[in-house]
Amino acid sequence: MSAESSPKIVIVDESPIRAAILEEGLREAGYTDVVHISEMQSLLSRIYALDPEIIVIDLENPSRDVLEQMFQVSRAVRRPIAMFVDQSDAASIQASVEAGVSAYIVDGLKKERMKPILDLCVSRFNAFAKLQDELDRTKHALEERKVIDRAKGILMKVKGLTEEEAYVLMRSTAMREKKKIGEIAQSILTASELLK
Repeated sequence: MSAESSPKIVIVDESPIRAAILEEGLREAGYTDVVHISEMQSLLSRIYALDPEIIVIDLENPSRDVLEQMFQVSRAVRRPIAMFVDQSDAASIQASVEAGVSAYIVDGLKKERMKPILDLCVSRFNAFAKLQDELDRTKHALEERKVIDRAKGILMKVKGLTEEEAYVLMRSTAMREKKKIGEIAQSILTASELLK
């Protein structure tokens, strides 16, 4: 991996010894742009300032509060996150998945495992991000469909049109005004509210 193609990686670890193990493993795997954050104060703003492509979090014996802080980071930054912990329980594992942690490794801090773990982490993050995007697009399409249906109902009631005629009227108006049919439908709903 060349220096130009090496993603920026941030290691979040309060232990300098454990951070050194991670950093050495990353560098041996060809990752050259590695930054270590050892201070947990204003962690989120520091991560935003560094804008890494991948985040590696190492927690020796995490308390519930520390885990929750890390999960908040995970929810906020939308980046691949590999989290190493020495011990865990089912609730913490479930919380990490819900927070979007891409790889949650229990008792697995070995430098030679870094590359496969990060490869898995990035792959899982990308797969999840793709699903999230598809879900967002589907939700948006469904919302737009509801707006269009409500607008058709208003046109049918006010202008005495059939459902097909109402749709054709909205579609032709959208084409004439070079807008999406959803925008025309939203305008109809807005106008209808104003005229009540």
